[in-house]
Amino acid sequence: MRPMGDRLPADRIRNVALVGHRGAGKTSLHEALLFEAGATSRLGSVPDASTVSDSDPDEQSRQMSISASLSSFAWRDRKINLLDTPGEPSFVADALGALRVCESAVFVVNAVMGVEVSTSRLWARAAELDIARMLFVNMLDRERADFYRALEQIKRAFGPHAVATEIPIGAEQHVEGVIDLVDMTAFRQDSAERGGWSEMPIPDELAERAQEYREKLMDEVCEVSDSLMERYLEGETISHEEIVDALKEGTNHGKIFPVVCGVATRNLGTSRLLDAIVEDLPSPVKHGALSIGGVQLTANEDAELFAYVFKTRADPYAGRINLMRIYQGVLPADSHVLNTRAHVKERVGQLLVFAGKEVRHVQEFGPGDIGAVAKLKQTRAGDWLADRDEPIEMPRLKLPAAVMAFAIEPKNRGDEEKVFASLRRLQEEDPTIDLHRDRQTGEQIVAGLSQVHVEVVVDRLRDRFGVEVSLQPPRVPYQETIRGSARARGRHKKQSGGRGQFGDCHIEIEPLAIGDEFEFVDNIKGGVIPGSFIPAVEKGVREAMASGVLAGYPVKGVRVRLFDGAHHSVDSSEIAFKLAGVQAMKEALAQAEPVLLEPIMLVTLSVPEAYVGDVIGDLNSRRGRPQGMEPDGAMTEIKAEVPMAEMLTYAPDLRSITGGQGDYTLEFLGYEEVPGHLAQKVVAKASDERATAHA
Repeated sequence: MRPMGDRLPADRIRNVALVGHRGAGKTSLHEALLFEAGATSRLGSVPDASTVSDSDPDEQSRQMSISASLSSFAWRDRKINLLDTPGEPSFVADALGALRVCESAVFVVNAVMGVEVSTSRLWARAAELDIARMLFVNMLDRERADFYRALEQIKRAFGPHAVATEIPIGAEQHVEGVIDLVDMTAFRQDSAERGGWSEMPIPDELAERAQEYREKLMDEVCEVSDSLMERYLEGETISHEEIVDALKEGTNHGKIFPVVCGVATRNLGTSRLLDAIVEDLPSPVKHGALSIGGVQLTANEDAELFAYVFKTRADPYAGRINLMRIYQGVLPADSHVLNTRAHVKERVGQLLVFAGKEVRHVQEFGPGDIGAVAKLKQTRAGDWLADRDEPIEMPRLKLPAAVMAFAIEPKNRGDEEKVFASLRRLQEEDPTIDLHRDRQTGEQIVAGLSQVHVEVVVDRLRDRFGVEVSLQPPRVPYQETIRGSARARGRHKKQSGGRGQFGDCHIEIEPLAIGDEFEFVDNIKGGVIPGSFIPAVEKGVREAMASGVLAGYPVKGVRVRLFDGAHHSVDSSEIAFKLAGVQAMKEALAQAEPVLLEPIMLVTLSVPEAYVGDVIGDLNSRRGRPQGMEPDGAMTEIKAEVPMAEMLTYAPDLRSITGGQGDYTLEFLGYEEVPGHLAQKVVAKASDERATAHA
């Protein structure tokens, strides 16, 4: 077997993403595969916080994967690049990023729970990307675990081409091994140690069932080739090599989805899975070229370099660590490459390979390989590194929108810049984090896919960058407007020795059409206010509109007509007319039936059909107006218009209603008047806040 540091040709590489619903055992399987392959010396466990991939403190404390992790190791003279991905929907960006750069995915399914919602969603993305898919039914030793029930669920969810290539020996706590349906050989797991299995005859009580599932497998395999099907139907023997070749051919582009099984925590079935990865899943060469932007990228080491950066990790000590996939050419250490987005040259220093807990340096990465490089200055996830400045761009990932928003404040004064810079670093690592300043409220807003998502951001700010922040629900950006018309006079006069101040203006205000913000009309006749002072009046009017008379929110939707006034040839000034404008506007607003406006959001939900009634009922209780429903596969899409104030804590409520299977996006629609009884509460709260602030 070659040492891991040597570069293997692309046809001896397997790039595999481990994906599936949270709690299916992906990290435990990743750990068992590394142990069985000799990349680690002991079998770590999630409860003991001793696994290779969940190494961050927040992952260990929550006992779940938050970031994708890469491990590279050898098996049967092949190099396997294995990406363990998060199953929690809040961190789906890493799972989608891993699927994009792999030819294959192993979907891990809990033998008790069967196919869960995240598995179905990731399967659909994998189908869009046309990558090979294999399923591993895990946790066969759990109470109520049932391989055959899980297999039927898989077939219902993903179609009849999902076919068992193994079946288990025993069930629940008595599971002891697997039967390989390709070779019709049984393997017993004698211990959890590396290589702790032995070959055995197929148990008599399982011979009939094994033959039944072998025939189902052969039906699928032989459909790949007309000649194989003909020979099979005529009763000819199909050799092991022919079955393996047909399986690989069928698996490569989604004609067959092999289903294997085991117990990751007991290392049961993992050596068989490793064999299946190298035998049944395609190499970069087998899978074919990537066509992007009119450029065909082939796994050719003699062609010019194209490498895609799919993940950036923000490390406070090492700086950025970029994970990349080499699609074409060779990337040597200590070389220069071109970043095609920034159009700058980057110096590539050391190339990194992650093997278990070890980080090794290698001299080069070849085509089809996945590895890492540190300390690139301007490169981040989504960038291409190439020999020439080719305008090439990977299609954007369809990422869910951030919906759980909080106002974020540093606990220590003076940390504002550090907090913002650190958040930007984390945003490079996770593009589903939304970071912006609310123009109206002035708050710094951080939003994620769930409360857990935002809490992880806060933890990483503290643990990685040493900054403490507090979270508050964001303030709803209410506005104020008027429903009536009014006239008012503003007069600013001040005499205190020397030159005085004098400005006098008469204005009339009226509502504008919905959606129009402000209009200022100069109707001054006869020069009663000199033209040079009229902009000052408008400036004062705008200043008054920044803080309305009801609750201090910005005023929109008003036409202001300046129609009369007076000036003094010596004492009038811009500041005097500005202050007169403020006074007139505040008085007019108070008389013109001021009302409160609230932002209305278009909510688009995707929920299982069984929960549609409960979700609609909940939306109605939030003053929502359902706009329609339509089926979308196993889910139903619901659209509704709902006030933003009712959606600030919606994410956990929807998760509770739908058992974690519903999600949603929000889109701003416009402003509407707040019902009177609710407006009174908002005004009272604003009044209390102002009183507290001035106390």
